[in-house]
Amino acid sequence: MPTGWSRIYESKVTTAEEAVRVIKHGDRIFLTGNCSVPQVLMKALVERARELENVEICHALTIGASDYVAPEMEGHIRANALFIGPNVRKAVQEGRADFTPVLLSEFTLLFQKGILPVDVAFVHLSPPDEHGFCSYGIETGLTKTPAESARIIIAEVNPNMPRCLGDSFIHVSRIDYIVPVDYPLMELPMLTGEPSETILRIAQYIAELIPDGATIQMGIGEIPDTVLRFLRNKKDLGVHTELFSDGVIDLVEAGVITNARKTLHPGKIIAGFMLGTRRLYEWAHDNPIIELRRTEYVNDPFVIAQNYRQVAINSAIEVDLTGQVCADSIGPKLYSGVGGQLDFIYGASRSEGGVPIIAMPSTATMKDGTLVSRIVPMLKPGAGVVTTRYHVHYVVTEYGVADLYGKTIRQRAQALIRIAHPDFRDELTRAAKELNYI
Repeated sequence: MPTGWSRIYESKVTTAEEAVRVIKHGDRIFLTGNCSVPQVLMKALVERARELENVEICHALTIGASDYVAPEMEGHIRANALFIGPNVRKAVQEGRADFTPVLLSEFTLLFQKGILPVDVAFVHLSPPDEHGFCSYGIETGLTKTPAESARIIIAEVNPNMPRCLGDSFIHVSRIDYIVPVDYPLMELPMLTGEPSETILRIAQYIAELIPDGATIQMGIGEIPDTVLRFLRNKKDLGVHTELFSDGVIDLVEAGVITNARKTLHPGKIIAGFMLGTRRLYEWAHDNPIIELRRTEYVNDPFVIAQNYRQVAINSAIEVDLTGQVCADSIGPKLYSGVGGQLDFIYGASRSEGGVPIIAMPSTATMKDGTLVSRIVPMLKPGAGVVTTRYHVHYVVTEYGVADLYGKTIRQRAQALIRIAHPDFRDELTRAAKELNYI
């Protein structure tokens, strides 16, 4: 006969269809995201949607199906994306979903402080341990605080969710409804094939900027993960990052990432969440080198700055000749969000020996096949400035590194033109002269 926490657990077990019946008109749902989206709960909610009016779902990046933003959901469910992923981008751009700009370091605080009060939190957990504690698993940082702020917590409990250590646990007594599930977690490999020559050259330039003993942050995308390939000759690297992927495993196993020289949490990989494959999830299970923590801590620039030689690697859509970095929109068309870019660029800049890096290919190819420069005289009208000209340090393309910190506008323009694609350098030079930059 079950006793203690197991009796509590069993008393809360239900189906997804029954659990979502607690949702009422006008409720706000917090949805755990990334590769941890609770798929069974979301399917049940969408199936019930026509009975509901004006339900809001708040989330960051979500991987997988997005039936909840289909046109027929209008009036029933409306997404509020605090970071725009590919699966909700069209809905946001067409005005069928909302976007709330917020720094990743302050994402969770919107819910904790009641600026966005949460009625129901959908979370995705590991099975309970012998003490009745479930782990938030691969998505801890953006989820734990909003879940604790919710009136009602509905949890999928999945044996495929790894038990990740750190500040990542919730006791079964804190959960209101438990929906047992058993399906593989979503996967999002950062590298889906061999990187292009352009990406490899960018990664090599970045690797040259990373000293032994550095603590590294890696944003989303193939550039940060490709950089890891070029770090095998480094010593005693550490990790403090909002996310990491499969590329970290090989460097840990090779003895390159030891975290031994970190000034904050030595010996530990500190992160908020993981984006990767099943290999990563299995490696992370019960792995004492990894501590997942709340994003308001991991991404706090004044925490980041405590790391010695903090390296920040982030990407951009375009950079203008004064050093303004656009990373969240294409002109006025909303594309993604600030993510952790400004948190880590600023934190790394305040770190002793820190290396804040913006990296991107020098060009982009438009839908019609036209090649355009990502280094531009001025950002497109309506473009969002994510990293300001006052925060920018290093900009890297396949043509080299531009160190902009402490440089005049004239020096910045000259340095950025040198790392632009050769086909656009004359055009950029003419524009810089017209703007009286050079």
